[in-house]
Amino acid sequence: MPNFTRRTFVNSAISLGVATSITANASDSIVAPKGTTGDVASDENFWAKVASHYDVTPRITNLENGYWGIMAEPVLREYQRLSAWLNKKNTYYARFKWADTYRELHQKVAGFLSVEPDEIVLTRGATEALQALIGGYNKLRPGDTVLYADLDYSEMKNAMAWLADRRRVKPVKINFPEPTQENDLTEEDILSFYEQALDANPKTRLLLLTHLNNWTGLIIPVAKITAMAEARGVDVILDAAHSVGQVDFNIRDMRCKYVGVNLHKWVGAPIGCGVIYIKKGHTQDIDTYMGRNPGSDRVTDRIDTGTANFAAHMAIPSAIDFHNQIGTPHKEARLRYLRNLWVKEARKLTGLTVLTPDQPDMVAGLTSFRLEGITTTAANNALMRQLADEYGILTTRRTGPAAGDCIRVTPSFYNSPDDMMKLVRALQKITA
Repeated sequence: MPNFTRRTFVNSAISLGVATSITANASDSIVAPKGTTGDVASDENFWAKVASHYDVTPRITNLENGYWGIMAEPVLREYQRLSAWLNKKNTYYARFKWADTYRELHQKVAGFLSVEPDEIVLTRGATEALQALIGGYNKLRPGDTVLYADLDYSEMKNAMAWLADRRRVKPVKINFPEPTQENDLTEEDILSFYEQALDANPKTRLLLLTHLNNWTGLIIPVAKITAMAEARGVDVILDAAHSVGQVDFNIRDMRCKYVGVNLHKWVGAPIGCGVIYIKKGHTQDIDTYMGRNPGSDRVTDRIDTGTANFAAHMAIPSAIDFHNQIGTPHKEARLRYLRNLWVKEARKLTGLTVLTPDQPDMVAGLTSFRLEGITTTAANNALMRQLADEYGILTTRRTGPAAGDCIRVTPSFYNSPDDMMKLVRALQKITA
């Protein structure tokens, strides 16, 4: 695979007539200080410089960054420049030049994900990627069981349930055990949970796993669960929408053949950038998309998004380059550091349960809490509005866990310890 850098992308773009004015401002450069990731996580001077690259509304403290990640200023400028350029060049570029650019984008994204270019295809997000994988998985037979959990994403749960009509299988939803104020979850609890679920459903042939779920932020030991599933003849589809860019991991280490990824959350690409990954040798397990090139071995035939947002996809290299200046390990450590600041104090509050453990391998930045007795959607919506209107803090209500709704708190790279303490003071007053 060629060494595909921002410079080679720029040069190739110039050769294709994309532009001749792609330059990086010196002020855009970020150099992480020396030291351990733990040292960097609490280096406020460094993170203040990172934060200076984000234009954030001052009207509210945004701790709801799990929806999507706003673009850093260098990425936004590149996206805007490309949008204007494409609007001018229009269909001439799309008809004659886009295919070449797309191939180089594949190389850039594949290199970032440490996979091969012919194992991926770009999508408009992880939801689209996973729906294509779930709907297209063709190794099921009538009467088989497909397994998913309450902590999986809503659209993915819907897709797994829909397989009852599409494949004549039996969908089974399992409900995760939850921590209490007295007892936290452990990795052994999660492994036992999946072992019992697989044993109780011996006809299972497909299992949906979410590496880092969007409801509570729990990280599960995917590789170990996948090994357990494969030993029983069960394939795994992995939702890694919140993983890439938030935690330092390697897709291949997850052992999963089929993975859906987002680039517009923690990597900071424009909205509308996702990836399907299918391990080489397993493309035929997924149907071509709605009859597109039947019999094809190409991953690119497993989805058809129609006319792409060319500028969004072309800005992905800029997002990856900015992300790499900070580094995934530093991002992960910073998000967990900010998370732990508020969680440490929140655990002292009566009637509040934090829904993720504190072990570093089981949580990153995204974490939810539930107030005692506040389990309905309406009640959590009211709490979300109270935090926003009375305390100036944006969070979000999440509906998904079987035990009831909760409030999700998700800091980003521009947030500060003061932001987290602002949340703590609000929760202290609310619980009092």
